[in-house]
Amino acid sequence: MKTIKGPALFLAQFAGDKAPFNSWKSITRWAADCGYVGVQVPSWDGRLFDLKQAASSKDYCDTFKGEAAEAGVAVTELSTHLQGQLVAVHPAYDVAFDGFAVPEVRGNPGARQEWAVEQMKLALTASRNLGISAHVTFSGAFAWPYVYPWPQRPAGLVEAAFDELARRWRPILDHAEEMGVDVCYEIHPGEDLHDGISFEMFLERVGGHPRANMLYDPSHYVLQALDYLDNIDIYHERIRMFHVKDAELNPTGRQGVYGGYQSWANRAGRFRSPGDGQVDFGSVFSKLAQYDFDGWAVVEWECALKHPEDGAREGAAFVRSHIIRVTEKAFDDFAGSGADHAANAKMLGFGD
Repeated sequence: MKTIKGPALFLAQFAGDKAPFNSWKSITRWAADCGYVGVQVPSWDGRLFDLKQAASSKDYCDTFKGEAAEAGVAVTELSTHLQGQLVAVHPAYDVAFDGFAVPEVRGNPGARQEWAVEQMKLALTASRNLGISAHVTFSGAFAWPYVYPWPQRPAGLVEAAFDELARRWRPILDHAEEMGVDVCYEIHPGEDLHDGISFEMFLERVGGHPRANMLYDPSHYVLQALDYLDNIDIYHERIRMFHVKDAELNPTGRQGVYGGYQSWANRAGRFRSPGDGQVDFGSVFSKLAQYDFDGWAVVEWECALKHPEDGAREGAAFVRSHIIRVTEKAFDDFAGSGADHAANAKMLGFGD
């Protein structure tokens, strides 16, 4: 068994224009002061990271890691949530997602998609230069508008959507193989890969690609009323990353999973800071330890109620208290009799 690394913090929700959140040196010092020993980096945020330079310069990556180490944290993974989203965009979301791209490709879905693919490849190359073996992203979505269809979906619609999704991602996954980096899709509502079945549909179409893997985030399963512990039992061989994020689902006679178009604070299902929701993290950490998960436990702060800086500080302590330092021996070793093969045979009744 292996001990999970952490605690680490995803910086996307904290990066900003004011100190200490506006530069790499200051935000890493702040994260270390909160109790973290690792940080997950949003690759699109130029205040913290230069993706093109990281993909082309090992020296840049060494300096980037060195500055983090001086602050007291390691670089755990890169994120391309925004760029991955743009690999596959249904026209209904063109306007909503256009702002994720650079200005010169906005309003041009074809150019935007090409840019997104190139961004993904740059991030995978940068991960290799940083010595990182896992990378988190979104899959994007063609079929999501039809997840709960009326009128009924035409025959072949979902199959065509997943065929095209796989066609677009296969070259990226092949590049990931060349770089030695796992692509970990965050299984997430709004993405075509939003649960186990949809992940399997995609995996089949990319030929069981060894670099097509999962980021496990139990909060997204709570909000779908999905068994998040059984999910680990089923998919542990593909789970290569882990977000520590909590959630609660409290349906009423007025609203349930879909939330009635309410704000996050007023939804039946909402994200909470670690420990404030319904996820049984004791069991989550136990199962991940059982299956030899040796990646990072990364806090992704999203909470409808709590201040982010309070959530960050509490999250570091929460993760630290849940990481299981795995045992190197069996608890009942003290009672071992030291029996050999002959003694075992005699105990079983077929010895001389």
